[in-house]
Amino acid sequence: MPHPLPSAHRPVEGEQVVPGSKSETNRALVLAALADGPSTLTGALESRDSALMIAALRRLGVTIDPVGETLVVRPPERFRGARDIDCGLAGTVMRFVPPIALLAEGTSSFVGDPHASERPMGPLLDGLRQLGATVTGDALPFTMTPPATPHGTANIDASSSSQFVSGLLLIGARLPTGLTLRHTGDRLPSRPHIDMTTSMLREVGVSVAELDDRTWQVSPGRIAARDLTIEPDLTNAAVFLAAAAVTGGSVTVPGWPSRSLQPGALILDIVERMGAQVTRGRRSATVTGVGPLAGLDVDLTTASELTPVVAALGALAEGRTTIRGVAHIRGHETDRIAALVAELRRLGAEAEETADGLTLVGAGELRPAVLHTYADHRMVHFAALLALRVPGIAVTDLECVSKTMPHFARDWASLVRA
Repeated sequence: MPHPLPSAHRPVEGEQVVPGSKSETNRALVLAALADGPSTLTGALESRDSALMIAALRRLGVTIDPVGETLVVRPPERFRGARDIDCGLAGTVMRFVPPIALLAEGTSSFVGDPHASERPMGPLLDGLRQLGATVTGDALPFTMTPPATPHGTANIDASSSSQFVSGLLLIGARLPTGLTLRHTGDRLPSRPHIDMTTSMLREVGVSVAELDDRTWQVSPGRIAARDLTIEPDLTNAAVFLAAAAVTGGSVTVPGWPSRSLQPGALILDIVERMGAQVTRGRRSATVTGVGPLAGLDVDLTTASELTPVVAALGALAEGRTTIRGVAHIRGHETDRIAALVAELRRLGAEAEETADGLTLVGAGELRPAVLHTYADHRMVHFAALLALRVPGIAVTDLECVSKTMPHFARDWASLVRA
């Protein structure tokens, strides 16, 4: 049954609290699981992706207990192998947990949602093989048996996902001789996510050297237990801030960090380039719509998760919008480039796929439609933004937003109708 999305009958105004960063939450959980003692995480995201990560770590022997608004993580003396670890459709789970299983006693196997087998996994599994693991399969589902003593060198092509690099770097300090990891491909997407990984590793005492722009060296040693407060998820915040830009309203996201390694922070520069007004507070960010938006040509190599929101902004802006540098999102929850073009055309917009992104012409007459979401939470954000200005838009599936923001539908309706 289609799920109607609300239209904005007035400018969208208000303040929107955004839950914790998915990227930071799942990295923090992994580092706490690998640490030398208990850690406490405050502000961790409550979502399907983080729940899958917690469940997977528990299967490997990690103790994770909610205490009030915090999570207390206690690592085991030795990880244990586990069968049928569920990765869902979560890239961080399917790419961060198998490296931990490399340190376990016994064989582990991994499964996922029906579409999980379509997500790229080969480079990570190849890297694990180079570290000594025996791996059966090149995508989900697969089985992995760790070696008696892991090796310390791997060369992988991470062109399709920076998570392959992050997943291996996270365990580097726990390998007997550390890890030297080299990316062999031509390009490396989402570089800020790797920077987030190396920064978080250094914060817990791990020595990480970047020998050049494609080679990392992690020294062996302890991973210190730390108490951490998670930043708001700036990519999830993007759709709320964009709502102000397309309706001439004003939306504030509290807790916005003054400096952040999250790629989602780029949304402020994008909406500003398109014609909205941005106000950066000491611990907040506000976007105000001040007139018609203009299309833009933007390279989202470092922030590809913003592509659906930027595509929706472009469809409501005047002129042409070109999004470049995002070829790798064909391997996200769905082929996001093909999905965005298909749904833009369903609305009557002019849109075309390119080799590394898409191009579209905005400010045309868009028609009501039931948009397909492809089990992809970001496609719901895309549709929700368009529905503000195009009454009669619905989506085939609203539940997929639980991946990163279970209360999105409630929060969105509350803000739009405030």
